[in-house]
Amino acid sequence: MRRRILLAVVAAATALGGLAAPAAYADETHGDIQITSVAVNGGKDIVVDTVDKTVTVSVTATDPSGIWDADFRLWRGPDGADPYYSPDGYIKPNEDTTPADCVASSSTTSTCSKTFTFEPDWWLANADVGSWKVEVQVSANDGDWTDRWDYTRTRLQRHSKLTVNASPEPIAKGKTLTVTGKLTRANWDTLDYRGYTNQPVKLQFRKAGSTTYTTVKTVYTSSTGDLTTSATASEDGYWRWNFAGTSTTPAVKATGDFVDVQ
Repeated sequence: MRRRILLAVVAAATALGGLAAPAAYADETHGDIQITSVAVNGGKDIVVDTVDKTVTVSVTATDPSGIWDADFRLWRGPDGADPYYSPDGYIKPNEDTTPADCVASSSTTSTCSKTFTFEPDWWLANADVGSWKVEVQVSANDGDWTDRWDYTRTRLQRHSKLTVNASPEPIAKGKTLTVTGKLTRANWDTLDYRGYTNQPVKLQFRKAGSTTYTTVKTVYTSSTGDLTTSATASEDGYWRWNFAGTSTTPAVKATGDFVDVQ
């Protein structure tokens, strides 16, 4: 397929010093082939903990002659960069096969898929978190093809955890309750979880018999991700911490801790 030919040409040219990087990329389409949609991880952010995670990237495309093959590349770099000459980083699919796994929905339209594996114990580092561009190439049975270097984007995040503990239990009505917890996230450099520092986390309460949590206050995590505050115990119910998330770390809610007020 054209993508693999391009990679071979670029590698050879780089070794010989014979090609200069272009100032910007340009999408290319030959013929009447069209991409109708691209999905990365089912449209959800890619959230990785400390073990390998595999996601699927798929493209739906159409051409009067039918779709033959598709390929993908996830890459990082400045807007307008060429993913072959000046990427900050890139990931190739697990499948190095032609044609790709394509399922036809009609004589003209197919959805083609490949998988990508993110491996914290090998190459994935904390610095890789954030936005990744998605290059898509599709070819038709009659030789038409399209190459979209920045068709869509996906977000790579570090998995988060949040705990809570309200004490003492039980407690007399009107007495002061201490609520603690900890916000941590996956550290791909050390393959464990570390505290997420200086993050706003909401303390919430749901009275027994209700399904709705109400925010009591907002507390910031310590340098180790720890949370601690006090609240007045007025009735039976559940206490939890609720973190809204950031661009690098997904939102997470602790499981409510029930406190019996006597």
